[in-house]
Amino acid sequence: MIGGRRPLPGRRPGDRRVRIERKHAPYFRYTGPGVLTARPAAAAPTTGGGRALAGIKRVFIGRPLATEEEGEERLTKKKALAIFSSDAISSSAYATEEILRVLVVAGATALFLSLEIALAIAILLAVVSTSYRQIARAYPSGGGDYAVAQANLGRLFALIVAASLLVDYILTVAVSTSSAVEQIVSAAPGLEPVGIYVGVAAIGLMTLGNLRGIRESGNIFAVPTYLFVAGALSMIAIGVYRHVVLGESAAPPVPLPGAPDTLELLGVFVVLRAFASGSVALTGTEAIANGVPAFQPPESRNAATTLTVMAVLLGTLFVGITYVAEAFGIVPIDEPVKRTVVSQVAAVAFGANTIGFYVFQGLTAMILILAANTSYNAFPRLGAILAQDGYMPRQFALRGDRLAFSLGIGLLSVAAAALVVLFGGRTHDLIPLYSVGVFIAFTIGQTGMIRHWRRVRDPGWRIRLSINTFGAVLTAIVAVIVTTVKAPQSLVVAVIIPVLVIMMGFIHRQYSNSAEALKVHPDQVFGPPRRRERVVIPVPGLDRAVVQAVNFGRSIADDVHMVHITDDLAAGEVLRARMAKQLPGVPFVIVESPYRSLIRPFSSYLDVTERDPEGLTIVILPEYVARHWWERLLYNQTVRRVREALLGRPRTVVANVPYRPEVEDEDYEGRPAALKADLDEKAGLDPEG
Repeated sequence: MIGGRRPLPGRRPGDRRVRIERKHAPYFRYTGPGVLTARPAAAAPTTGGGRALAGIKRVFIGRPLATEEEGEERLTKKKALAIFSSDAISSSAYATEEILRVLVVAGATALFLSLEIALAIAILLAVVSTSYRQIARAYPSGGGDYAVAQANLGRLFALIVAASLLVDYILTVAVSTSSAVEQIVSAAPGLEPVGIYVGVAAIGLMTLGNLRGIRESGNIFAVPTYLFVAGALSMIAIGVYRHVVLGESAAPPVPLPGAPDTLELLGVFVVLRAFASGSVALTGTEAIANGVPAFQPPESRNAATTLTVMAVLLGTLFVGITYVAEAFGIVPIDEPVKRTVVSQVAAVAFGANTIGFYVFQGLTAMILILAANTSYNAFPRLGAILAQDGYMPRQFALRGDRLAFSLGIGLLSVAAAALVVLFGGRTHDLIPLYSVGVFIAFTIGQTGMIRHWRRVRDPGWRIRLSINTFGAVLTAIVAVIVTTVKAPQSLVVAVIIPVLVIMMGFIHRQYSNSAEALKVHPDQVFGPPRRRERVVIPVPGLDRAVVQAVNFGRSIADDVHMVHITDDLAAGEVLRARMAKQLPGVPFVIVESPYRSLIRPFSSYLDVTERDPEGLTIVILPEYVARHWWERLLYNQTVRRVREALLGRPRTVVANVPYRPEVEDEDYEGRPAALKADLDEKAGLDPEG
């Protein structure tokens, strides 16, 4: 019964009052018959260390959020644009540079193809974004390409998509952070020696921001995103004005930075390689379709609108920066001082070493750092979907105190930081690993949508089918180009993806096998157990923990006996005599172990003494619970080893019975004789023993 009623006498005969006592009120609220809802106090830590840790988390992450507050965490279109689009928009800061780095191998005349290549990528962006608008509307539950592949192409293709996107999200964080550091170094060359540390610190700050929850991360990231867009559009407008209206231009520097001693002939392969390098601008396009549930209602419409705005902004920035760079002969410069293409375009528009230049470089670095936030929303959400489907550990589907998928956020941060350190924060070295996975996902997602429209056939399906068909063919061609022209580095990703697919398949098989083993038929009714049970208690000696374990064993079975493993038979006999006196009626077995082994003799004893092949053996392990964490290192190591050895043994249940000393036990020896006898009686010990 929840609470209680206590009648109270009135002042006059016949009066009666009832006091309703609800001891659960501070911790639970009664929400229905047999239903209690926990209040914050029920989940609050009770130890000093736990309260201190909770206080630290509250300062850095914020107060815990209840599940019903999730609706308040939904994103408006303005915040969603900042969160989900920052990756795609920020890629304009390095996509042009990657095109130019390839074209310089063919000499200055090849640089004039940069604008045509950028326009071709912009057309590809239009096709891909239009296709993802359809995915956002057709699959409003989120998951993007993974959900499409799973529903239309089967498990294998869905896992390939998932593995591709997981790799790409990690690389997004590493590439965006590394590029941000390079923008900072372009404005302040003296920071180059500590660039890696700046990148790792930025990843740490992003981790903290996302652990606070998606609404607060939107507040953190919205302002810098929109300031960057405004600054970049102003920069492009000034550059175009100077070139078109004022007639200003410049030739590429001589000698051409980054050009080899022997120039390559300008051919199809060079153009394709430049196109593949510039296609990194499309990474992050799919993030909005993956995160449709994070939008405010109507989710699908808001996501589709945000996706269109993102595509228009990205195309404008990418083509505009490429146009200005081509007009003023700008190429990447690595020596003697690092100067990115965007920093040189900013110098043209705002003037080198001016306030406007430094402000824009700061905004560019900030948007690149915050661009990784797209992955911090997409990677944990995709991991949660995979966990719910049984392809990743179930812990990835659990939400933290702030309703964020904390484990996914942590894994993403560790993997991205490791890549930044491993590649020394060099964006150009990370780019060959980039975009391979995302174009594989693009292709499979569009192919799945083809089957979707052929199956659904709702009004207008033929037009949608043609769009996705064209998108599938185009992205498949780009996927082949990106993988081949970026080899051998791109082949690393081509190997990692199958490894992840195999790993996810293994996890799913394990979960399926365990579910089959634990399955209960809906028509099966379970009555009281009929098989015989025996309780075996391994004891090192006689103490209060052992007494409590024996008493517990007596309460659940009639067949209870203790086993003492020792290499000192004489000491064992002394213990037997004491047990017979203080715990009468409980059989005591000594197993002499001449080779001083404990675990194997005990396990073998269970095997040879098991009389009923259908019976159940319950092994009860007495466990002393120390008061402080540093004390716990000194106790229960043998208990842990025995438990690990017996887990999985057929028809065996292992139960730990913890004994925590009460307050009165601390000063036991100093108690009066009467109180000591009372404590002994409570523990079941003979006072004369």
